[in-house]
Amino acid sequence: MDRRVATGGSALFFALAPGTVAGLVPWALTGWHTGRALPWAVRGFGVLLILAGLLVIVPAFVRFVVEGAGTPAPVAQTDRLVVGGVYRFVRNPMYLAVLLVIVGQALLLGRAVLLVYALVAAAAMAGFVKGYEEPHLARAYGAEYEAYRRAVPGWWPRFRRPQAR
Repeated sequence: MDRRVATGGSALFFALAPGTVAGLVPWALTGWHTGRALPWAVRGFGVLLILAGLLVIVPAFVRFVVEGAGTPAPVAQTDRLVVGGVYRFVRNPMYLAVLLVIVGQALLLGRAVLLVYALVAAAAMAGFVKGYEEPHLARAYGAEYEAYRRAVPGWWPRFRRPQAR
């Protein structure tokens, strides 16, 4: 896929998918109004979670363009399997990053409804990964994906590089 098309497609998908799940829906649930006043340390931790999520998801989207020559969107997949960067440590960093942002917002705003939403979103993401994404990647990338899947955990990051074979 042409790099300009991949960049535009990734930017559009970023606005539509994480933008909706971690932005539009939390706003619809809270109006960005604070609820219960939480201690400043808890609210500060919420800000750190939001920043951590953004520091993971933005480079992950860039990696799809640069390394994969495509987008994270299922309708415009990459030419190559993306396994570098944060993908060396966990197979689903974008989903985890979105959840960090949602939980961070819950702590920052003191809104329990966002914690419930994070659980619902996590269940939906896990179902999508198991029901669609993993079977699709196995068909698209075959043995390369299966080796990657065996070497890198899906949901709990391993903060060491996989051993060379």
